[in-house]
Amino acid sequence: MKQLASSVAPIRISRRRMLTGAASVLGIGAAAMLAGCARPSKPAVVPSDEGVEAVVTVRAVDNTFEPREVEVAPGQAVQWLFEGTMEHDVVADDGSFVSELQKTGSYTHVFNDAGEFAYDCSIHPEMTGVVRVKQA
Repeated sequence: MKQLASSVAPIRISRRRMLTGAASVLGIGAAAMLAGCARPSKPAVVPSDEGVEAVVTVRAVDNTFEPREVEVAPGQAVQWLFEGTMEHDVVADDGSFVSELQKTGSYTHVFNDAGEFAYDCSIHPEMTGVVRVKQA
């Protein structure tokens, strides 16, 4: 019996093409995982408590809050001072204080209740801070 020659040539994929394809698949997967970790949406802005003297000032500069942790008594205010070339905001995990994104200026919040109030920058998740409000 005579063997027929195959009319289909073997497919050859270069190592570069294979690695590029694998990297693309991994990149899409990583992006999907990160999207699942992102904050669903920024809460509504809570107006700054203007005309109040803050007992503590926190600087938002170079993708960090300085200092990261502060302590105040109930009824006292914290002021965030925005400096630098990038926009930042302060967003409380519980939504009790939320500033606008801004490069310069300030935001002040009076803390009336005792507790621990964690916050971050909505566009720089590595920027985190805590305000501890303790009874005297």
